[in-house]
Amino acid sequence: MHRSFDYICTGPACVGARVRVSFANRDLVGMIVAVGVEPDIALSKLKAVDAVLDEQPLFDSVLWDLLHFAAQYYHHPLGEVLMHAAPAALRKGEQASYQAIRRYQMTEQGAQAQAEDFKRAPQQWRLLQLLQQRSLTPSELREQDISPSAIRALQDKAIITSVDALPQLQPWAYQQAQQGHQLNQEQAVAVAALKQASERAEGSVWLLEGVTGSGKTEVYLQAMAPVLEAGKQVLVLVPEIGLTPQTVARFNDRFDVPIVALHSGLSESERLQGWLHGRDNQAAIIIGTRSAIFTPCPQLGMLIIDEEHDLSFKQQDGFRYSARDLAVKRAHAQRVPLLLGTATPSLETLANVEAKRYHHVQLSQRAGQAQLARHKVIDLKQVRLQHGLSEPLLAHMQQHLAAGNQVLLFLNRRGFASALICHECGWVGQCARCEHPFTVHQQARNLQCHHCGAERSIPHQCHACGSSQLITQGLGTEQLEEALGQLLPEYPVLRIDRDSTRRKGQLAAHLESAASGEFPILIGTQMLAKGHHFPDVTLVALLDVDGALYSSDFRAAERLGQLYTQVAGRAGRASKPGVVVLQTHHPEHPLLQELVNNGYHDFARSALAERKLAMLPPAASMALIRSEATQAQDAEQLLQAMANTLQGSSEVIVLGPMSAPMARKAGRFRFQLLLHSASRQALHQHLRAKRSELEALPQGRKARWSLDIDPQDFT
Repeated sequence: MHRSFDYICTGPACVGARVRVSFANRDLVGMIVAVGVEPDIALSKLKAVDAVLDEQPLFDSVLWDLLHFAAQYYHHPLGEVLMHAAPAALRKGEQASYQAIRRYQMTEQGAQAQAEDFKRAPQQWRLLQLLQQRSLTPSELREQDISPSAIRALQDKAIITSVDALPQLQPWAYQQAQQGHQLNQEQAVAVAALKQASERAEGSVWLLEGVTGSGKTEVYLQAMAPVLEAGKQVLVLVPEIGLTPQTVARFNDRFDVPIVALHSGLSESERLQGWLHGRDNQAAIIIGTRSAIFTPCPQLGMLIIDEEHDLSFKQQDGFRYSARDLAVKRAHAQRVPLLLGTATPSLETLANVEAKRYHHVQLSQRAGQAQLARHKVIDLKQVRLQHGLSEPLLAHMQQHLAAGNQVLLFLNRRGFASALICHECGWVGQCARCEHPFTVHQQARNLQCHHCGAERSIPHQCHACGSSQLITQGLGTEQLEEALGQLLPEYPVLRIDRDSTRRKGQLAAHLESAASGEFPILIGTQMLAKGHHFPDVTLVALLDVDGALYSSDFRAAERLGQLYTQVAGRAGRASKPGVVVLQTHHPEHPLLQELVNNGYHDFARSALAERKLAMLPPAASMALIRSEATQAQDAEQLLQAMANTLQGSSEVIVLGPMSAPMARKAGRFRFQLLLHSASRQALHQHLRAKRSELEALPQGRKARWSLDIDPQDFT
């Protein structure tokens, strides 16, 4: 609801503090947005606040203003925005104070233990080796894939013990644990420019555009050093949880300062502790995913966003904000430099560089002795395929494997096969709630819908004709792993996708195995496309990207260019030369030709010019209204009423309603309404003027709707 509610508070209260109140016969946690107001109704009709939960505001003035700006810009209720920015424990009314943290440590008896005593319990011995270095929390042990049974077994033997203690709050001092690497000329220029920007405290934004393997992380580390030395904090955003552990490890190796990680893999209490460490300047470096942009940092000295182009920086449900765009606003407000690092800048960022709003530094050479990979395109027309692998690709693989190198195969489709069909009548196993084919998962022996999460066992007979001739269609990572075990049995295969890394610690263990060279053949989905360093990978092959060449989404070409470049960047990152192979039925496609022959840099500039001619973002502004309902006509009628309400502006074009690209999901029909304007200001003014009318439409009782400003995903 886009409004606030009045309560009587007899005790001390301040703006930004939480309160517990009775609301519509429920006990809720709210936040004070104003005090001393004149209510519209009699005081006798107002409820009293049950309890004030905070003595001071949760957010400092900079974050408070940023959250108000976000609520206005994204046209989202202020209450939801404020609560989204607070850790889940605070949203539930927990105290904003430190809790005792359990840490496991070795006893004197454990210090005398020998490896021979644990021949039949290797995990217990690995736990002991970890505790030899330092005490560890339960979450740190989970990240290392240590089971609770191993912990209990060592506790029962009095070899380890646990201690619950409050964290000791004390000022931190900058210490460098390890010397930085020698910078090349381009890296040195980038570090010097960022150092000057930090000293000037001007709130500038810098795009660090560097080819994959050019040493962007080393630039981050050396640019951070003078900031940390001055006693300032650094906030680093990474796109995915999978990149957080390796980023934390690299920063820990370089700096002997307190580092906090914030991401959805932590428990509520762990996230609250990390948030408090940032607020109280007990953390020098805060590393997190999208929502970490709302972490209070009173001594903030620098903001860094790694892989700034990544779609995961845009929230896709609820409060649909862009962490990258809010980081720009926060950097200006706190007058600190913001560093956007990527090999494949988003077209929005490039447009800001062209408009001189952002500074631009480039790294065109790979770090050390690494050379840029060679690119090769295989035309699949009239070529025999074995489980998605062409004979020329198999020959390339055998050549690289025989030389003792690693091969990375990229297939962005997990599971065994895309569909289960009947060979007799053509029946397709579909999710009844999404009207989309189930994905076959052979190892789990079930069918899964990757859109709504529905599962069912694999049938033995066709549901239409009763035939037992059921076959799979399409290629997934599971099937590719099984096929390679038959085609190249002498080379072990490691598959890294969401299915093989579900358990905590599995992703880190798999990445460590991949980097060590233990597995000659690596199979991966998009999880392997960014940020990972595998020094022995000399051949990278993209098996199937043709689906993105003819997409209805105008951003599909940009996404494919970024994906291709990021995946190709895993090849030849050390001293060994790399080769990138692309299998396609459309080798003549201009997008592929541009990427292969000229690289992402030239492709992105020409794509930006096309966007300007077509008046598409970033040359124009868009907003997307989505509706969904159990009956298709209810969702469509709501958007039709909204379209009628929104008509009449000469500066805003209303397109639709139209069926969503995925017309049904989780049993609900989905429609979209697109608003387009050459003027960002005109679009927002129009939405603000019409908002109350849109909310009052009677059709809204039968369908849910949401507003997405600057939409990134139209599916």
